[in-house]
Amino acid sequence: MTDYDTRTAFLGEWGPFQQQVFFLLCLTVIPNGFIALVIVLIGDTPLHHCAIPAHLNLTEAWRNSSIPLEEDAAHAGALVPSSCSRYKLDDILRYSEKGLVPDLDVNLSRVPKEGCLDGWEYDQSIYTATIVSEWDLVCDESWKKPLTSSIFFCGVFTGSLISGQLADRFGRKIVLFVTMAIQAVFTFIQVFSPSWTIFCALFFVNGVGQISNYVAAFVLGTELLGPRVRTTFATAGVNLFFAFGYMLLPLLGVFIRDWRRILLGFTLPGVLYVPFWWFVPESPRWLLSQGRVEEAEAIIRAAAKKNKIEAPPVIFSSVLREAKSEEKAALNICDLLRAGNIRWISITLWLIWNTLTIGYFALSLNTANLHGNVYFNCFLSAVVEIPAYTLSWVMFQLWPRRPSLSCPLCIGGLFLLLIRLIPADLVYLAITLEMIGKFAVTTAFAVVYAYTAELYPTVLRTTAVGTCSMASRIGSIIAPFFIHLRSYSISLPYFLMGSLTTLAGLLSLLLPESLGMPLPETISDMQQFPG
Repeated sequence: MTDYDTRTAFLGEWGPFQQQVFFLLCLTVIPNGFIALVIVLIGDTPLHHCAIPAHLNLTEAWRNSSIPLEEDAAHAGALVPSSCSRYKLDDILRYSEKGLVPDLDVNLSRVPKEGCLDGWEYDQSIYTATIVSEWDLVCDESWKKPLTSSIFFCGVFTGSLISGQLADRFGRKIVLFVTMAIQAVFTFIQVFSPSWTIFCALFFVNGVGQISNYVAAFVLGTELLGPRVRTTFATAGVNLFFAFGYMLLPLLGVFIRDWRRILLGFTLPGVLYVPFWWFVPESPRWLLSQGRVEEAEAIIRAAAKKNKIEAPPVIFSSVLREAKSEEKAALNICDLLRAGNIRWISITLWLIWNTLTIGYFALSLNTANLHGNVYFNCFLSAVVEIPAYTLSWVMFQLWPRRPSLSCPLCIGGLFLLLIRLIPADLVYLAITLEMIGKFAVTTAFAVVYAYTAELYPTVLRTTAVGTCSMASRIGSIIAPFFIHLRSYSISLPYFLMGSLTTLAGLLSLLLPESLGMPLPETISDMQQFPG
């Protein structure tokens, strides 16, 4: 099957069939951009302090002074009201009844403190409700916030593990539409979550559907489209539509400040994808790898008819015999490690993907912590992906694959390392460097998806891309805790991300070059490592 592209070249590159496949598959990716990063808004922590019961007979002065002031490292040591403690109510109530004045008659530094025994009051100037304010995921329970994101990425890890093998076994199309349905249905159920535990369980399932949908759409488009359009689809197409979904998140969030309504707002349009089933075909490459030559030919002939091109009498007659003689047995994830060449390619890609997900998701999740308006920062983080994906497409057209991946990784790592050298008062310069780092990491992420698909054969392509995605989810699972390191040192997350990203850029130079090479159909067609 090494000459599949040659045998189907009569279809052309950009006829009505290819345009239909391109745009419909790109549209299926839009919800992924929203779901993958919705936690940035619905899981943000509003300003909060200990609640003071309204029925207490406190003077206005003591009620206003009931919360101690603490230094805030994120704001250059400025004094802000404590989020997790208050002055002991019994003591300040006694002082209030005696008519004493805080800071005048009573030294507040000597007044005992206690925890927020009556709960918290949350600022509602930005959000009316988030999962943090609804279930009090603050102070001693603050560890649940990054864990929520990690549980979602555990679902992504699981989806990456099973979706590729299911798509290689049962077909790309069925997995694509089943996982789209899972994502829509479970997001809708999540709207009615009665507790944090139920929310996380449903979020896990959403993670399974999110990555499975993305990988299936990506591989299906890669296999249906011709060499030139395939590159555009893999580097710019699906990624730009992912970014559009991401951009919709803050745009909707500005108008809908409640986390349940935000989820509901993105669930209902899911029914619009149902008709896509009749317009998106199965992958002929996959059908041929399964020996279903008649079905593959039927799809190609239907494509030719749509493009108003006459198909040749015979398209795949000898292709089927080649496939049967070389690899009859069904392949699985173990075959990625069975032989030395594919093993080292797989391990190298797993390490690179893992580093990329740490950088990409940690920087994306960190937007809520940046100085300024959270919606604008979130939108800026999404917008910066548009030129990044455009650049990845240009690089993929003009540059060899290895420097297309290595250069943005090294540049992104350098800018992230520079952030730790910026003085605390130059917040906008730090944000600029962070966005440049996000731009570079996003560019590399777009390149590595397309690069990976080019390196692996058809018989293992979905499994390989899914497994790379699965391996990378170790990084996405721990990415929320990278951001949590800010509580110990503001610069520590940037130092770790910058160092890992730079090392991954150097490691990528070991991979084989795939520019101008036909997509491998079998394991024996793969190039040698190191390249």
